[in-house]
Parts: sequence; structure tokens; C-alpha cells
Amino acid sequence: MSTVKETLTPLPRQQRRRDVVENDEFAAFTRRIIRAHGRRVATGDVEALRDLVALSANLDQAITDAVIGLRAFGYSWAEIGQRLGISRQAAQQRWGDRP
Repeated sequence: MSTVKETLTPLPRQQRRRDVVENDEFAAFTRRIIRAHGRRVATGDVEALRDLVALSANLDQAITDAVIGLRAFGYSWAEIGQRLGISRQAAQQRWGDRP
């Protein structure tokens, strides 16, 4: 009989990672759309400037959602920080107080 509590034992990395095929392509597409929006504003659509700036808040929220999801999926602060080029402490300070 095992005394290991399944809920407290993180899954091995190979079981945690989801196979995602098109992340690179999707990210490239997203960057193209944002740049196109900036070019559209630059042609005189001053009313859309506010919308373009609001994308910054949307991006911050998307990053927060991603980090919270990765933590729930079992990734450590060290693994997340490494991918972002920051320390685990910095990652935890920035996103650790989220529900």
C-alpha cells in the first residue's frame, strides 16, 4: 500500500506537458495582427489608438491567465521563471498572489 498522496505528488514532466503543434505559427499570426493594427492607426485612425493601447492590458491579463494555468497544471515557479528569463522569486512575486 502506497502512502503517497496523489494530490500532493506532481506529475512527471512528460505527463504534464500538452502536445501543442502550432504555438509558433499562432504567435506569429498574433504578432502580424497587432502590427497591422498599429499600421492602421498610423494611417490616421486616431480613434483606434485607445483600442491599440488597451491591447497591453489584454496581453497582461493573458499572461496572468497562462501563468495561473501552468501553476494549476503542475509547473513550478522555477520552470515558469526560466521560460520568462526571470528568477522563480520574481515570477512568484508578480503572479503568486493571484487566486
